[in-house]
Amino acid sequence: MSITSLRPALWRHAFSTATFIRGKKYAEQNKSRLLQVNGCKIQACCDGSQEIPYQQTIQLELNDQQQFDVDGRCTCPVSYNCKHIVSALLAAHKAYGEIKLTEASLTQKVSGRPTAVLHLGSAQRLVFDNRSNKVREQWQHRAALRFSYEGHLVPLRAQQNWQEYHNQTQAINFQRDTAAEQHLRQQLLNLGFKVALRRSEALPEEAGEPFELASERLWLQFTHQHLNELRAQGWQIHQQENFYFNLRQIQQWHIRLNEDPSHQWFDLEMGIEVDGQNISLLPILLQCIKQTPALLKTDFLFQKQDNDALIVNLPNQQRLALPYGRIRPLLQTLANLYAEHGSADNDKLRLSHADAIKLNEFDQRSGIIWHGDLHLRQLAQDLQNLTQHEVQVPDDLQADLRPYQLQGFYWLQNLMRLGMGGVLADDMGLGKTLQLLTHILSEKQQGKLRLPALIVVPTSLLSNWRKETARFTPSLRLLILHGQERAQAYNQLAEQDIVVTTYSLLSRDQAILEAQAWHLIVLDEAQNIKNPRSKGALALRDFTAKQRIALTGTPIENNLGELWSLFNFVQPHWLGDQKTFNQQYRFPIENNADEERLQHLTGRLKPFILRRTKEQVAPELLGKTEHIIRVELTDLQRDRYETLRLAMDKKVRAEIQNMGLARSHITILEALLRLRQVCCDLRLVDPETTASFADSAKLQALLKLVVRLRKERRQILIFSQFTQMLSLIEQVLAAQGINYTQLTGSTVDRTTPVELFQSGQVPVFLISLKAGGVGLNLTAADAVIHIDPWWNPAAENQASDRAYRIGQDKAVDIYKLIARGSVEEKIQQLQQRKAALSQSVLVQGASNKATLDAQDIENLLAPLHEPNQPTTKAI
Repeated sequence: MSITSLRPALWRHAFSTATFIRGKKYAEQNKSRLLQVNGCKIQACCDGSQEIPYQQTIQLELNDQQQFDVDGRCTCPVSYNCKHIVSALLAAHKAYGEIKLTEASLTQKVSGRPTAVLHLGSAQRLVFDNRSNKVREQWQHRAALRFSYEGHLVPLRAQQNWQEYHNQTQAINFQRDTAAEQHLRQQLLNLGFKVALRRSEALPEEAGEPFELASERLWLQFTHQHLNELRAQGWQIHQQENFYFNLRQIQQWHIRLNEDPSHQWFDLEMGIEVDGQNISLLPILLQCIKQTPALLKTDFLFQKQDNDALIVNLPNQQRLALPYGRIRPLLQTLANLYAEHGSADNDKLRLSHADAIKLNEFDQRSGIIWHGDLHLRQLAQDLQNLTQHEVQVPDDLQADLRPYQLQGFYWLQNLMRLGMGGVLADDMGLGKTLQLLTHILSEKQQGKLRLPALIVVPTSLLSNWRKETARFTPSLRLLILHGQERAQAYNQLAEQDIVVTTYSLLSRDQAILEAQAWHLIVLDEAQNIKNPRSKGALALRDFTAKQRIALTGTPIENNLGELWSLFNFVQPHWLGDQKTFNQQYRFPIENNADEERLQHLTGRLKPFILRRTKEQVAPELLGKTEHIIRVELTDLQRDRYETLRLAMDKKVRAEIQNMGLARSHITILEALLRLRQVCCDLRLVDPETTASFADSAKLQALLKLVVRLRKERRQILIFSQFTQMLSLIEQVLAAQGINYTQLTGSTVDRTTPVELFQSGQVPVFLISLKAGGVGLNLTAADAVIHIDPWWNPAAENQASDRAYRIGQDKAVDIYKLIARGSVEEKIQQLQQRKAALSQSVLVQGASNKATLDAQDIENLLAPLHEPNQPTTKAI
């Protein structure tokens, strides 16, 4: 049905007669002006009695009687369907005349399912950081959600139904599907979004309902994984130019390796391809490190998941995301370079040849294209599997290797194949000598031993090497270079398979030994060169060999400087110079328990230290139990201790005040030595004293313990730092009729005492810690007594492990006599700290401070006090 124009007959019913007459008069006076006619919506203004014209908005709707219902709003005081509305309608009728309006064109109903429209944007702002006292950048990110019906956006704050007008005649009624809208909204919430309560400049308010994510990780996950899923479901996604996560895609990752002809180092370059352009990552990451130093922190890096990404800026101001799973090895390498050199400023990383093991961390990530000297990748795999790459065991080896010894042999052989040295740091008693001899014998059978192997040992171990070589590898030609007659053998060195000499002779025979080229050089009990300025360490510096191996059960006895000295021998320059090592590793780890530096150090050492403990590889060994026996000093000892302590405390304080702590160690050690001697026996301090057995608490406790152990038919080792103390113990044992044998530094014949004890002919073996702490196999013993504690727990453990080693078939009890409340108890605490330091570097774990400081000295020189009750500790 058609309706002619806007004639008054169709709408006059909406007004009173008086209002219509007044409005008609206004129209005749041409007071109304049409502003806009859009379908059934009219906007006009009318000059009234005021200076400012009134504004009218009129909405027409066709009713069931085919008349227009009028909803007119005016800014005049009447406000609703007033004379100004009538005047505007008459003006519209006059202006549009016979416009034909059909019912269909007047209203159109639209319903259906909504489409989600999502806007994404970011805003950057500068904020002041009170902690760093600096201005830093801060980003805010927002998503905004609206809904569209057939291309028409739901107005902000719209009700369930709303109407829009198009052209001048068409009105469209929209009916919202609120259930479907809520389902789309819930999808966003399920992805981790929350309604943003704070306003942000990231998106304008008209973009829609604002949402935010809690972290950058979630934003990356959303844009990388979920955004395309939403697009596939029909969501309309609009990313603003300023959206932070509008990232370029990486088409390809590549690594290029360039090895120096010397095979001492290689260059590593890591890059990516973006939009067909190759980009080097190193300059980009260096810039990121300058802005965010935390990228060099191991804890920070490993808190990041592999799929987390670092957002970086490209030279063209675009951004991309670098997954931490890809760049973590590169950042760790940069962290090491910063630790060693303080900076890195090339497009390439220059790495030591042994650093090739780091390539394994890159190789774990698939999809990387490798270029250049690809044999370095094989080197990296070899370094990671040094104990797994099997080698043929020599045919004429006179021993069956245990599985861990076989792995040690593989390790030594593979290091030799790669031209590298290492530290075999197995526990005492696990057969380091056998593994090394197998290695040398294998070299000979392969025809590679064209030069002799030099083995440097403590003097006390010469006979042990002679016996072990004859027992396990009798086909090897062995020369012991020792004694005054050794000069006659100088011209025979090149004819030997093995030449054994001692640390004390290194500097004396330096010219002869340095002139001979060696296939390999081995240091047994290598802690003997823990002082890098010792004559032996300095002499070894210029020796020539294809491989250098250190054998030691205690690579760290007191501090990390000893470890540096070992590696300065086996892998020169691997830990840098001593000053740099102290600054970058030793002091931060020992003094500040710096876990970052500790992890860097352990990672750097891992391929070149092989350490196994008895607990790991020799489960057949019965346990050893440590017993701490606290001894109450006699009255005379207590008086003498306090008198001496006061005098030494005064002397030490004066020395520290005058010379400083670092230069007062000799005086400090003298004070502590004398206090320790008092704890043992007053006759150690003053040989002229009238003190006797009755005045020595240690001797009384020792005799009581020995008598009890002998009733149990136990075989006993007794260790002391002081040979004078061993002499006093001799007197006590002789008086009691207890048979014994003895070994000290002055003992010439070391074989006979060992055989007497091992055969059971004597039940007690007195040994000085320095002379008998290494190289002895005393598995006949099942009880070990330490008369006095020493700073270094490793030295005591070495002594105890003369009995607790492969071949022992009994449980071993370790007894330590400690003077209650004395300096000896404080030494125990220091031992624990030193043990923790060694454990942290070799096995990885928390490190503790391990050097003497002012508080330590204060504690050591404190007055006697009542300590805890005696304890027994199982190991």
